[in-house]
Amino acid sequence: MSFSQLGLSEPLLRAIAEKNYVEPTPVQAAAIPVILRGKDVRASAQTGSGKTAAYVLPILQGLAINRRESGRRVRALILVPTRELASQVGESVRRYGRFLPEPIKTLVVYGGVSINPQMMALGGGADVLVATPGRLLDLIDHNAVSLNSISVLVLDEADRLLALGFAEEWGRIAGLLPVERQSLLFSATFPPAVTVLADHLLRDPHVIELAPLLNQEPSILERAIEVDAPRRTQLLRFLTVENGWTRVLVFVATKYSTEHVADKLRRAGLDATALHGEMSQGARTQALADFKVGRIRLLIATDLAARGLDIEELPVVVNYDLPRSAVDYVHRIGRTGRAGAQGVAVSFVSAETHAHFQLIEKRNVRVILREQIQGFEPVESEPPVLVAANGGGIKGKRKSKKDKLREAAGLALPVNLVTNSVIPREPVNKQPEPKEFFPWAQRVMVGRRLR
Repeated sequence: MSFSQLGLSEPLLRAIAEKNYVEPTPVQAAAIPVILRGKDVRASAQTGSGKTAAYVLPILQGLAINRRESGRRVRALILVPTRELASQVGESVRRYGRFLPEPIKTLVVYGGVSINPQMMALGGGADVLVATPGRLLDLIDHNAVSLNSISVLVLDEADRLLALGFAEEWGRIAGLLPVERQSLLFSATFPPAVTVLADHLLRDPHVIELAPLLNQEPSILERAIEVDAPRRTQLLRFLTVENGWTRVLVFVATKYSTEHVADKLRRAGLDATALHGEMSQGARTQALADFKVGRIRLLIATDLAARGLDIEELPVVVNYDLPRSAVDYVHRIGRTGRAGAQGVAVSFVSAETHAHFQLIEKRNVRVILREQIQGFEPVESEPPVLVAANGGGIKGKRKSKKDKLREAAGLALPVNLVTNSVIPREPVNKQPEPKEFFPWAQRVMVGRRLR
């Protein structure tokens, strides 16, 4: 199938040809004709499969047909979870729409920068607004933007946007949107609880669920290397030099670890820099730009970099710290092996994290052989499971309230904000009606606003 068979206009086909796209990916072939017909869509496809073009191209074609009215009106709203993804999506909209007869006004808004220029830019409205939820609500509170003219809503990385931590923000935004609209939800993963909530937002949706073909050669080689936690930095340096890796995206658990590991690598003679949410927006943008063009060899990042970022021909991803959520493993390793390219995803597994990595394998239906690198063989043993004499837990070994809340966020479970405890699910044989979920999502908020 070719792009011309999908019903796209000549200006869009010209932009596609300029990008040297030969034929649509499976998610593009499945989604574009349906979106052009005005249907709601929930699409799940592996990372690097071209989901952004799958919704941007048909949206641009629809917007090009009708002129925008004057005033602070917005016609298409694209919500994303991170600033970096917002910038990337905004650039895609501009690139695909550059040959349309009339310019498509596209604005990208996110926190971490002054709100005043964004308010001024929105004075004349926009055809496409790409936004993070927190900054969008700031602009709404300043009466700088109106959502009552939205004809198309997109949730990119929808599972993250509908998770527990952003429920209150999404509830406020949803209440300001017109009922008559086209809604498009795209993500690599849709946990079951989020799927119920997602389908409640859609009207008779066309569901696209694309998994890698069983006979398809995997584009990502997944490796699990056993190593003691204190020697991970040394092993990372050894693998980078020994394999001649030109660029490596390294995931760690905390912002402190990004700075700490990057500093140790620099002192070991490698170009490395940190990327985390507490950096200024200018520093974040510069770090990512330097990494993309190869000025930086190793980018040490939190899960800020795990969602949606498209780094062309990134050869290697390393899980220095394993992700807390098994779902996040898929998003992390999906930064490599994109658009059919080959990539390598390495996970460091210590004795303490061995059981957690087994859970990640089970949840993602994988079996990854353990390796040991000569000179870095682990000597630590797996800690025993401690049980009190009365059968209860051992103090200091039980999950903290913060861990319980994080797990609840990953599963989209409701939390009692007074007691900081997870509200139990209904029995399995009693399936709640979808309408029960949305009012809850409007009431609950855990964590701070994402800007």
